[in-house]
Amino acid sequence: MTTGEQKSYDRRDRTLIFVDRDDELDFEVEEFQSPRAAMSCGHAVTPMSLTKYCRWLLDKGDCTFVCPLRKDPNTDCDAKWPYTEVRKMALLTPEEMKYFELTVARNAARKHSEIKSCPGCKSSVVRKTPSDLSVHCTVCTANRKKKYLFCWQCLREWKGPAPRSDRCDNDDCCNAQLDLLRACEEIIFEEITDISGCPSVRACPTCGHTFEHNKTGCKNITCTQCKVEFCFVCLKCTDECQKTSEDEYGHCSSGVAPRQTFIPVWRKK
Repeated sequence: MTTGEQKSYDRRDRTLIFVDRDDELDFEVEEFQSPRAAMSCGHAVTPMSLTKYCRWLLDKGDCTFVCPLRKDPNTDCDAKWPYTEVRKMALLTPEEMKYFELTVARNAARKHSEIKSCPGCKSSVVRKTPSDLSVHCTVCTANRKKKYLFCWQCLREWKGPAPRSDRCDNDDCCNAQLDLLRACEEIIFEEITDISGCPSVRACPTCGHTFEHNKTGCKNITCTQCKVEFCFVCLKCTDECQKTSEDEYGHCSSGVAPRQTFIPVWRKK
């Protein structure tokens, strides 16, 4: 159930354990209007505070939901809440579930993107060139007595010319992030007027981390991975955009950047 625009627990729900305590995830004292219920670790939450906290975890790049509270004054809780519990206790809407599941998958993929198993011999291989999907397996090359390449994206033996950054020639080899950038809906900003045609998903122009603007606030956003702030509309770094733009809520002098057709590669210094 919801109260106004806030989500609220139904006291008739017998699957919940209601408690007479403060909302322990309400760090900003927003006093969400809902009965309090206990998570599996025992801490009291409301659906609004839980949603807000878990979304913060996702937006900073995490792919697991860990309780930030303490068991006692000297011991952290550190309980890992499964997504099924978060989904239920946060009363996630269909739109929120879509965002949570997509972002969990993205974040998990990024955390494990440096090492993959070769499809030929199952040995662990490190990709040395982030912009090249064709990866050389030395074990398979030695065993087969000829150079063996596999595709980092579809995890099959490489087909076609190399190097390439978009795909190999295997059927159905595709980049889900690129597909999302090409096909996502356009965003309607709540506080920025007269800007249209801006995709709702962008890849950070510095490191390639993909995410959605939450539609509120100004057009500038700080990447949770590389920490660089950029304009979601024109894709310039904020300092560069502000040199010629009206303000952080106004038009960009260069207009709306077109949909991205490749994922930028982060070249760490």
